[in-house]
Amino acid sequence: MAEFLDYLRFADGFHMWGAVARMLLAVICGGVIGIEREYKRRPAGFRTHILICLGASLTTLTSQYLLLEMQWFTDLARLGAQVIAGMGFIGAGTIIVTKRRQVKGLTTAAGLFVSAVVGLAIGVGYFEAALIATVLIIVIELLLSRFEYFIMSTSRNINLYIEYKGNESLLQMTEYLRTHHVNVSDLQITKSGAASQNPCAIFSLDMPKKLTHDKLMTALSGISGVVSVEEL
Repeated sequence: MAEFLDYLRFADGFHMWGAVARMLLAVICGGVIGIEREYKRRPAGFRTHILICLGASLTTLTSQYLLLEMQWFTDLARLGAQVIAGMGFIGAGTIIVTKRRQVKGLTTAAGLFVSAVVGLAIGVGYFEAALIATVLIIVIELLLSRFEYFIMSTSRNINLYIEYKGNESLLQMTEYLRTHHVNVSDLQITKSGAASQNPCAIFSLDMPKKLTHDKLMTALSGISGVVSVEEL
């Protein structure tokens, strides 16, 4: 096994089969990382992660080709460094801030970045780290997301986006919060942007221990004039 890995690492010089094996492994690892994003219908999904991982792998392969085959004495890390810098532009394109002050796309951007780094590791021949990183990424995206949801659901801080019809509804909401000892740390009034042009309130709340997120949202949605309640 060690001899086979040495062969793929170009221990005896650059050869095409080693390059093909690295690119195929980059496709596999990138695809595995992208499956979870594709399943959740994120903008950067299966094919995007494959292309980024493959491109990063090809970058480091090109650096080694210039040194081992072309005998150009160049900095092997220079092209890989440009991949890291370029991922900032691609990652920024997946991050958006909605009208409801929600930041979306951070996990996708992080996944693209780490997919590129996995590709760099594969291209340079560090297969063990690339495979271990791929497994850890899948564990983080699939299993730790549930743990993250549990932490959020038990947090005493909550941000709510509430659409309502008039000031009377807003007064009833603030009265409910006051009587149930819910502290309003921040409140912003905006327009919904929908055809109805209903006013919207973005509440930042500190809740008592006995009150759950679901119970609070159900109570607020039951107030007369409240159109929708959504946790941010």
